[in-house]
Amino acid sequence: MVSQSIPPAHSLLTTAMDLAIVIVNWNVRDLLRRCLTSVQRGLDEASLDAAVIVVDNASTDGSPAMLRREFPWVRLIAAPRNLGFTAGNNLALRLLFPLVPRYVLLLNPDTEIVGDALRRMIRYMDAHPDVGLLGPRLRYPDGSVQPSRRRFPSLRTLFLESTLLQQWRPHSATLRDFYMQDQPDDVTQDVDWIVGAAMLARPAAVQQVGLLDEGYFMYSEEVDWARRIKAAGWRVVYLPDAEIIHYEGKSSEQVVAQRAIYFQSSKVRYAHKWHGAAAAESLRLFLLATYLYQMGEESAKWLIGHQRPLRAERIRAYRHVLASGLRG
Repeated sequence: MVSQSIPPAHSLLTTAMDLAIVIVNWNVRDLLRRCLTSVQRGLDEASLDAAVIVVDNASTDGSPAMLRREFPWVRLIAAPRNLGFTAGNNLALRLLFPLVPRYVLLLNPDTEIVGDALRRMIRYMDAHPDVGLLGPRLRYPDGSVQPSRRRFPSLRTLFLESTLLQQWRPHSATLRDFYMQDQPDDVTQDVDWIVGAAMLARPAAVQQVGLLDEGYFMYSEEVDWARRIKAAGWRVVYLPDAEIIHYEGKSSEQVVAQRAIYFQSSKVRYAHKWHGAAAAESLRLFLLATYLYQMGEESAKWLIGHQRPLRAERIRAYRHVLASGLRG
């Protein structure tokens, strides 16, 4: 694991550039192309002095060649292996911070900038120097709103969200509170954390709390980061006036079982860090029990001959999750 420490930076009063955009890519070449095209439009419209860094996590779909050919203005960092979302972003951040950009945008490759979203986000940050982290409103490709603001998860939330219990109790008050369904999504507001598909960070806040925690390969790292940023006295804000399209999960959906392992083991790590070792171990055992239950259910359906190829695929996935022990 690479240290989270940040090299000493130049004075925060020195602005080498308005904005640095970091994109971590893994085998989503065509979406990355659309993303960078939209970034280029957004930067041109806003007349921003910016740098764009793409960290490619050993893609095999021709992403690096496409970048060199079509986007020579982008700085490419070709990682020798898949570092994951967190370590990939940190790799770029360590290169950027000696330059001290005014702001850093961590952006997923399966996103597209809408209109002058970049300018709106930067203007808000300029006008509110106490904001350490800002997120735009996300939309699905069909234009519908993608929920992207949350309250910090309680221990009860961790047992409910994205588990069998959520399937059985989808309208639980705990989940409604977690997803902030009591607040309108078209109003600028302070939140606990924002979805990591697009996060505009203030360098002073990052220097104070450190980089993303590389104990999270992917998932939950943005919750942890926002919690540290808020604990240090900075605000975290959701800005619906700026919009970004998010295709959601196009890298992780390529490895379904591994995605479940990353997601749930990250929840366990978060629980350990913020709720204690006993809570984390209880959560880990509970999650494993749910996967064991689902594997038993799929096995029964396979035995009676119901959609056997599908059942066999799910059984293999659940077996893989169980074998991991959800230990990260």
